[in-house]
Amino acid sequence: MICDTPQDFAAAIPAHGAIAGLDLGTVTIGVAVSDGMRSVATPLETIRRRKFGLDAARLLEITDARQIRGLVLGLPRNMDGSEGPRCQATRAFARNLEKLTDLPITFWDERLSTVAAERALLEADTSRKRRAEVIDHVAASYILQGMLDRLRHLGNHA
Repeated sequence: MICDTPQDFAAAIPAHGAIAGLDLGTVTIGVAVSDGMRSVATPLETIRRRKFGLDAARLLEITDARQIRGLVLGLPRNMDGSEGPRCQATRAFARNLEKLTDLPITFWDERLSTVAAERALLEADTSRKRRAEVIDHVAASYILQGMLDRLRHLGNHA
């Protein structure tokens, strides 16, 4: 089920349990997961993209192994808020994934998440090679943390 708003997503997921964030790139998929109380997003891994079926199979392995309750996909809007080809590709990925899982799926505006991840890695004095290896799943954790913060806000004002 694809949820259009954080409110719809909050209503579709159980009260507790981990959720996952995805940063979909053309070459890789960054994956981050939350703790069961949904307080903190943690970078997990970067999947090297091959074919949709293989990519989805790896994602579903992760969701099963970690008992994930919902998925948050970064939506790469343009800086003016409009949606370009990358947003269309992300929405198509979600529609295809929706056919393979009952997990609720939603989107989070990911503008600047990769910039924030890069800045954090630079501040941590991470080598260029290491940054290239981890940037996608660190960006996924920024996407997921944004949704976790929003869900917490919704819970306080329900």
